Amino acid sequence: MRATTILKYPVIPHVKHSTPLWASNASIYQVNVRQFSPSGTFKAVTNELSRLKQLGIGIIWLMPIHEIGQVKRKGTLGSPYAVKDYYSINAELGNDSELKALVDQAHELELKVIFDWVPNHSAWDNKLVTEHPHWYARDYKGDFRPSPWWDWDDIIEFDYSQPDLREYMINAMSYWVNKFDIDGFRCDVAGYIPNDFWRQAREALDEMKPVFMLAEWEDRDLHEYAFDMTYAWSWNEVLHDIVHERASLDKLRKYYSWNERAWPREAIRMTFVSNHDENAWEGTPSEKFGDAEHACIVLSCLGQGMPLIHNGQEAGETKRLAFFEKDCIEWQEHSTGALYTQLLSLRQRYTALWNANHGALMHQVPNNHQEAIFSFVRQDSESKWFMIFNFSSQHKQVSFKEDLFTDEYIDVFETSPRLHDLFTDFELDLEPWEYRIFMREY
Repeated sequence: MRATTILKYPVIPHVKHSTPLWASNASIYQVNVRQFSPSGTFKAVTNELSRLKQLGIGIIWLMPIHEIGQVKRKGTLGSPYAVKDYYSINAELGNDSELKALVDQAHELELKVIFDWVPNHSAWDNKLVTEHPHWYARDYKGDFRPSPWWDWDDIIEFDYSQPDLREYMINAMSYWVNKFDIDGFRCDVAGYIPNDFWRQAREALDEMKPVFMLAEWEDRDLHEYAFDMTYAWSWNEVLHDIVHERASLDKLRKYYSWNERAWPREAIRMTFVSNHDENAWEGTPSEKFGDAEHACIVLSCLGQGMPLIHNGQEAGETKRLAFFEKDCIEWQEHSTGALYTQLLSLRQRYTALWNANHGALMHQVPNNHQEAIFSFVRQDSESKWFMIFNFSSQHKQVSFKEDLFTDEYIDVFETSPRLHDLFTDFELDLEPWEYRIFMREY
């Protein structure tokens, strides 16, 4: 009888929870219900779900739907991140039945819905302030405090060393899963909350149904027990700096090296050119990225990561939306919407472009203009993708080294696709900010 070998140093997986399979090829769409329509209601969002399905969306992220605090409110309508009651619905948006109808209709269309959750802080007039004042953090004077170093003076911060606060927050999250059958949460400033709380929350929620958890943070350790996806803030920041010639293209290569080597393969990174913070405080995509906007969008969708579409991007995101007032999106047909529709359709269809460990790694193809041209291959048994981006304001004639890219492809953006035989001596002329996406289907 053979003795069982006990490994002295076994490999222990970093990620110890399971991401729902429906997230494998999903893209995510952020909805600011207040600004999404003139009425600013759940009903108006429900009416647009079929359109979002056609756009290629898989996950609908609703910004906070709770009643907003009055005390120290910013602007006329206040920030949805100043929560007055975690069990409430903001009456300006609708009621219980209308919210449930939104979720039910999304599920009918095979879309998933996640709620924005704000666990780090509450409004000053949340009832917890008087009922459980010991649940809140204090400043050096012993007073309630907003998050330190920020101008978030419309909120005060919780203290997660209090076990009863943890129980309350997990029960509140569970309430929305149980009553409305939502599919998970986007968690605001998740890194300000202890990781052990997130482990407790994920375990409790998964007992009800497999949930999807998105952290507004960039930290690999959040993936260990709780989160399926984290923000790729650094991806966005590096591209912005490259476009404005404040960083070299090697910074982008270093991001992907870091993402491949330091993060677990199961970790989904959310790549984006806009979100509500970017739009309100930094600028629209055209303001931030100029002529490079579409190149950045293409990379966000076809490179590694799950793309986020901020509501209004498909209509050209023509303005910065006022954060504390009513300020409707200006809806129109736009080339950006057509681009997203094509890109998200490709992501859904081809497994090489899927998320995290369900998709293929990016492999660099060196070229003769490494300072300006970003080129790589993604490949699996079903398809091969050769992608080239000119991240510069100069025309470039590009040739490529090694032979990883050589094959027969179609150009996915050609009106009448034809076969391109790409050999080792292949050269390509690229205008400023131009990109070419070649694909071979096996």
